[in-house]
Amino acid sequence: MTIRTSILTGAALLALVAPAAQAEMLDVEKDELTFGFIKLTDMAPLAIAYEMGFFEDEGLFVTLEPQANWKVLLDRVIDGQLDGAHMLAGQPLAATIGYGTEAHIVTPFSMDLNGNGITVSNSVWEQMKPNIPADADGKPVHPISAAALKPVVDSYKDAGKPFNMGMVFPVSTHNYELRYWLAAGGLNPGYYSPDNTSGQIDADVLLSVTPPPQMPATMEAGTIEGYCVGEPWNQQAVFKGIGVPVITDYQIWKNNPEKVFGLTKDFSETYPNTTLALTKALIRAAMWLDENDNANREEAVEILSGAEYVGADAEVIGASMTGTFEFEKGDVRDIPDFNVFFRYNATYPFYSDAIWYLTQMRRWGQISEPQTDEWYHDVAKSVYLPGIYLEAAQMLVDEGLADAADFPWDSDGYKPATDEFIDGVAYDGRTPNAYLGQFAIGLQGAEG
Repeated sequence: MTIRTSILTGAALLALVAPAAQAEMLDVEKDELTFGFIKLTDMAPLAIAYEMGFFEDEGLFVTLEPQANWKVLLDRVIDGQLDGAHMLAGQPLAATIGYGTEAHIVTPFSMDLNGNGITVSNSVWEQMKPNIPADADGKPVHPISAAALKPVVDSYKDAGKPFNMGMVFPVSTHNYELRYWLAAGGLNPGYYSPDNTSGQIDADVLLSVTPPPQMPATMEAGTIEGYCVGEPWNQQAVFKGIGVPVITDYQIWKNNPEKVFGLTKDFSETYPNTTLALTKALIRAAMWLDENDNANREEAVEILSGAEYVGADAEVIGASMTGTFEFEKGDVRDIPDFNVFFRYNATYPFYSDAIWYLTQMRRWGQISEPQTDEWYHDVAKSVYLPGIYLEAAQMLVDEGLADAADFPWDSDGYKPATDEFIDGVAYDGRTPNAYLGQFAIGLQGAEG
């Protein structure tokens, strides 16, 4: 090669490299990946990263596979059949501390805020309504407390009948949100113990696991009187005329963390560039879902309605995902933040979010022994990986694909204390044991 051709070749290479600064390609260690998900609206970041080419932009060739249930999904991540998955926020934490299937699962990316609801059967709703204040238009005043459900549960008890409700998994957000709502209204949702993992010890309301897509049919069959689930399965009950959503998780805990993207610690350490690349793609998908005041949501709804993703009618998915939520048939209310994918630092994996889930595991006996505050902090930091998230975010900013102002660079991983819960109890992730001491229903101190 002559000096001249070498210079020309170098110039040509520079010409190729210059545009690449707009989209830096990591040298990924593994480029063919399979990710799992459950058929819920909040799997959207995965679908959008795939459909919009964000995975391919990072040199990743991804296959998305729906899973039968949360246990199968977790097991397949652990044994390597899946490289990562849409997970319940409690799953990586529970697996890491050895509650249920034991494995060290980590998350560099939180998938969304809010997105769940609690639905009851038409019969239960009619019994609840006399206990709920009405506004000037005769519509129920929201948020609806579980105190309105308590007389109904008491009537079942007096008749010698159990009051059954469904949730999706023992360490699911839904289990903890349903328990929180019931307890705030004076109903005991029951306890777990090492010898009894039913979660129904001393329960006024008996909670059991039902896979999300089966919730409406299970309630319609009379097996359960209501359930807590993600969308579109609350709105499905309204459209089918079989039940009424009474409250959303946004009303139980404003802007609560929901799903995460989970993978094994071994994967994140063996394939660090791949982990960065997939995190970049997911951040871009979350940005797309929320940008311009949710301008892309209609397109997202059409994508998610496909059989390969959620497989529900676009009208049902859109009923909540486009900024409204229908409670009683015809009672459509604006809840613009029912689904949040990027706003409010939704994608940043906060330690304080992890700690809240751990406090609920302790409150209901899944963690059977009291733990120090330091234990909570250490577990959170072993599972949630904001360092990887911020590294991915910085790359997107450097590439001109994200705005630096949208990321919490100076965060110590803990959100400010908040009392935006239905019962007004204040939560500060820095002091988990003090938080647990505030509840009238739930394990206290050394109880187990």
